[in-house]
Amino acid sequence: HLPQPPTRAEVDALPGAAVLEFGTPWCGHCLCAQPLIEQALAPRADVAHIKVEDGPGQRLGRSFGVKLWPTLVFLRGGQEVTRLVRPQDAQALARALQQLDAPA
Repeated sequence: HLPQPPTRAEVDALPGAAVLEFGTPWCGHCLCAQPLIEQALAPRADVAHIKVEDGPGQRLGRSFGVKLWPTLVFLRGGQEVTRLVRPQDAQALARALQQLDAPA
């Protein structure tokens, strides 16, 4: 069982760079994307990776308008910079991470 997801207020207060990953343990798309996501984030110790189990009644996912899994929301200082829905390739993840690095 995953720990309680952070609240929206906690997410909005996150310092630095973070990636929220919305999905479920049984979602086929999520499972397929895991190796890509892990590979992209492995060298990025500076980016917090927060997995959020999503589903009906999960307020955090609704507050971000999540409709498909996995949805990755890239944040800097609690603000959304970009998002990827069902990432298919390493280049898309690399581009999203580059956007986190761009000066605000």
